[in-house]
Amino acid sequence: MGAYDNIAAWWSAAQGRPVDTPAVPLEPLLPQHPYFPESITIPGYVENETSLPMLLASFAGMLGSAILAGNVLALKVNPRLTASSLAVVSWFVTCGCLHLFFEGFFVANHASLASSQHLFAQLWKEYALSDSRYLISDHFMLSVEAVTVLVLGPLCFAGALATALGSSHRHVLRIIVCTAHLFSVSLYYSTSLTGTYLSGQSDSRPEFLYFWVYYVGFNLPWVVVPFSLLVNSVKSIAKTQRAAERMGLTLDESSAAHGGKETVEGESKKLQ
Repeated sequence: MGAYDNIAAWWSAAQGRPVDTPAVPLEPLLPQHPYFPESITIPGYVENETSLPMLLASFAGMLGSAILAGNVLALKVNPRLTASSLAVVSWFVTCGCLHLFFEGFFVANHASLASSQHLFAQLWKEYALSDSRYLISDHFMLSVEAVTVLVLGPLCFAGALATALGSSHRHVLRIIVCTAHLFSVSLYYSTSLTGTYLSGQSDSRPEFLYFWVYYVGFNLPWVVVPFSLLVNSVKSIAKTQRAAERMGLTLDESSAAHGGKETVEGESKKLQ
């Protein structure tokens, strides 16, 4: 039977007639990356070569060294620095390093992150599992990160220095930086969640690690800590303002009383 089929196919081809061939079902193309939504294109994507524990350990070591150096310098500048002030210095040094160096790396190399094996690139590829916008040169992400690098990075180091020195400007700097942090986080979440609502496609993988730990947990400190520092600084400024106003009233009353006394003495001399 097989030989007959082969002869029939040969004869049909010789006569110029089409040969019936069985249809082969086409398998759907699988995405070439692990990111969501699966429809996005990430040119040149290469998997990370370094294991996640090694990436996190390397990054934690670098950041921890920077924080330790910041604390040492702060205590050298001001040996009487309290534990709470030292914690604020540590926070601003952390923010400054992340903004200038880690986020600065993203702004400078966003187009080649997917194919790079640099430590920071691999960390960004890992975090992008919770927000793929970082691997597709999203316009909003580039814009907000560029502002963060150029403005908030230097301001964070200025806030750390002002806190270490006990400068009278430290609360003003804290209010500016903390307000900017809260605003940027609100924009980050609102644009992502709005996009998910309108398109029905999430930028984050659904697993607990990527959504709740990376997407929510890693950004939550930039809500909790700035809000706490903002409230503290507003209270401190308000307290100082009330004290200054009371002092001003006291000085005015003293001046008025002193002036009245001089007036009475002057009138007495005239009468004499």
